[in-house]
Amino acid sequence: MGWWPLASSSRGDEIRSGTAIPTRHERAVCWAARDAYFACLDAHDILDANKDAAAARRACPRQSDDFERDCAAAWVKYFKQWRVADIQKKRRLDELRRQGAREMEVSTAFAPDGGAGASGEGKGKGKQDIQDLLERKKAT
Repeated sequence: MGWWPLASSSRGDEIRSGTAIPTRHERAVCWAARDAYFACLDAHDILDANKDAAAARRACPRQSDDFERDCAAAWVKYFKQWRVADIQKKRRLDELRRQGAREMEVSTAFAPDGGAGASGEGKGKGKQDIQDLLERKKAT
């Protein structure tokens, strides 16, 4: 995608420096540039664009320019680090599956009933229970 609506303006500079918050459209442009850059890195078997910066720049010069132009500098750094961690996590999960590990379904949520199970006897407290507890503590 690579098109930045205000590429040469101060707005673009403000986004890249982090002094302005990108709009929804500007974020979408950034994410498209990131995805194109990562696809290019994948095509050239480059995992870590920070560690292999010269190879990444040689293999994907246009995508790299677009990514760095269309995203805040902090986002570029974060996305590159996230990519490495995400790939390593996926590789580790694949290795665990090959070793026979079973996946567990885990969900976390704040239950409106205070976390009470089907029997109604949960250890969790609802909002009102917590407020009552705090009021009792203040009174003592």
